[in-house]
Amino acid sequence: MLDFDLAEMYEIETRVLKQSVKRNLKRFPKDFMFQISKKEAEGLVSQNVIPKIQVLGGAMPFAFTEHGVTMLASVLRSDKAIKVNIAIVRAFVMLRQFVLTNKELAAKLAKLERKYNKQFKDVYEALNYLMNEKKKLIDFEKRERIGFKK
Repeated sequence: MLDFDLAEMYEIETRVLKQSVKRNLKRFPKDFMFQISKKEAEGLVSQNVIPKIQVLGGAMPFAFTEHGVTMLASVLRSDKAIKVNIAIVRAFVMLRQFVLTNKELAAKLAKLERKYNKQFKDVYEALNYLMNEKKKLIDFEKRERIGFKK
């Protein structure tokens, strides 16, 4: 996400967001945030992301990855940023619980699959046998009769 979009989301000015980031640069490694080039900004104009390059006010915007957005929420001081930061922490806790639950379910399913695999194999073999027998009956009905014809 670009800095001006995040500033709008956090209900602060873009310059305030950039100042906060610059004061805390150690918290934003390259995989969290980077500054886009003039060429990339021109690409944003051509894709109608921004109406014209002058909207940026001469400074190229910062682009944030999802990790950067999370870190930004902990760096900013606005009420909205605090609420977003709390929501992010809660989301991570829920995600961890979800993953643990799914691991338990996956283990249970694997156990059931091992237990019933033999029975399913037997059922598949019986179905294949019946399908082959039915095919033999159909082939039998197609052959030419011997003896008196009707």
